[in-house]
Amino acid sequence: MDKRLLGEARLARFAFLATVGFSFLGGLLVIGQALVLSRIINRVFLEGATRAGLGSLFLLLLAAIGLRALNQAGIQVAAAEVAIRIKQDLRQRLMTHLLQLGPAYTQQERSGELALTITDGIEALDSFFRDYLPALFVALLIPLTILFVVAPIDLLTFVVLLLTAPLIPIFMVLIGKAAGALANSRYAQLSQMSAHFLDVMQGLTTLKLFNRSRAQIKIIAQITDRYRQSTLAVLRVAFLSAFVLELLATISVAVVAVEIGLRLLYGRLPFEQALFLLVIAPEFYLPLRQLGAKFHAGRDGTATAERIYTILNTPLPESVGKTAVPPFNQIRFEEVSVTFGTAERPALANFSLTINKGERVALVGATGSGKSTVANLLLGFVTPTNGRIQLSTPTETIPLSQVDPQQWRAQIGWVPQRGYLFNMSVADNIRLGQAAASEAQLVAAAQAANAHRFIQTLPQGYATILGENATRLSGGQAQRIALARALVRRAPLYIFDEATANLDADNELAIQQNLATLTADATVLIIAHRLETIRQADKIVVLDNGRIVESGTHQELLKQQGAYFQLLHAFGEVPHV
Repeated sequence: MDKRLLGEARLARFAFLATVGFSFLGGLLVIGQALVLSRIINRVFLEGATRAGLGSLFLLLLAAIGLRALNQAGIQVAAAEVAIRIKQDLRQRLMTHLLQLGPAYTQQERSGELALTITDGIEALDSFFRDYLPALFVALLIPLTILFVVAPIDLLTFVVLLLTAPLIPIFMVLIGKAAGALANSRYAQLSQMSAHFLDVMQGLTTLKLFNRSRAQIKIIAQITDRYRQSTLAVLRVAFLSAFVLELLATISVAVVAVEIGLRLLYGRLPFEQALFLLVIAPEFYLPLRQLGAKFHAGRDGTATAERIYTILNTPLPESVGKTAVPPFNQIRFEEVSVTFGTAERPALANFSLTINKGERVALVGATGSGKSTVANLLLGFVTPTNGRIQLSTPTETIPLSQVDPQQWRAQIGWVPQRGYLFNMSVADNIRLGQAAASEAQLVAAAQAANAHRFIQTLPQGYATILGENATRLSGGQAQRIALARALVRRAPLYIFDEATANLDADNELAIQQNLATLTADATVLIIAHRLETIRQADKIVVLDNGRIVESGTHQELLKQQGAYFQLLHAFGEVPHV
């Protein structure tokens, strides 16, 4: 039993208590049915009672049988309610937590494995809460109730039941240790297989072009074969546990039958009492046997829970503030350093920069110099390892970590190098930037991004469904729609991370002219390599290995003929001093 999963039952407290209550009632009905049945048989065969004289007992027996059926249905309905509520809540919590962790976490994980955990992983808990958990309480309450009734009737039978009953849970625990390790291994292999399948599907074009599809078929065959072997190993243990538990239960019932039969033979036990004990003995072991049969579902649920709670227990970024976004006039990076995981070299080291309101600041540098880390810091996807980011107002200075992240991101228009477009219409993709945008605002944003003309040529225009990650569009067209999505927001702060990298020169020039007009009053952070993109910036900051090596205007940096000058040459630009 995973205590964390048991703790989830508080989400459906009344349904869970109903499951326990029905389980206890089931124990009472089992005892009542055995008592009535033994009395009927005793009166018919030993006392010569007629059917007419036993009418009331037959009605009681029929009522006990019917109530047991209804009680079992009640257990199933209550357990299903518990399972549905917990799965819904866990899925919502897991998705919310992943969104709060942000891209900094998800980019380190495999998408297929995360998708499996959110979908099939949580769905695997259904059997745990619907089958295993009720069986656990039935196996606890019914035998205890029977023991409580048997003790005053026959002490020897009570002792036999008390001594033999623990054998089943003991063997279940011993087998469970092996089953737990195998179940964890099986789930890990299932996650690996799902992640690999997604990688192959996303890279299918590349595999075909480089004639590597057949090699991938062999790899997939190996992965699936390992998963098959681990599944069979788990099933072998499950079947072994069922066999052992059935054997123990059968032997235990036989022991009870022998000791009762011998005493009945020598007249030391009344027939009705002996028959009652014989009828009740199998019912005593039945819940334990059923628990053993559903033990496999419990182990699968525990294996799944390990991954779910690993994600849920991953600490969120330190900054989850609640302060409203102030009317800032400066954004200040103060000695900010960022180190990812166990990396020896920081992605950003002692980074200090002031961005004034309405200023256009460009970050340049070689790949891996820390430019995108600065953007992710501003977006709140990355938390500084050292240092801090502050928003300055005319009257005070507020750490960015204290500002509500959702309100803060609502003030930002962000265009990454490879913006993701969802499997919905062009209009809906643009409206992700501003849900309440009117048709006129959509068109204006698309025109500013130089996308309106080609959108009109699509089959349904702005209503055209783009497919997964815009399979209908070229890279440049997709990038222009992502740019329109940021521009429709009319934000006070824009971050362009290689926003025009996939565009041809003509489109880039037209878009740059539109951007200059649309963002005239906004604060703009530009990450780019092309000279035309950054030469008009108010300040150009050159990064190298996470550190600022130069800063100034385009003309100032060219005159220095330092890192900026060399960088432009390296990217094929020929600057004129």
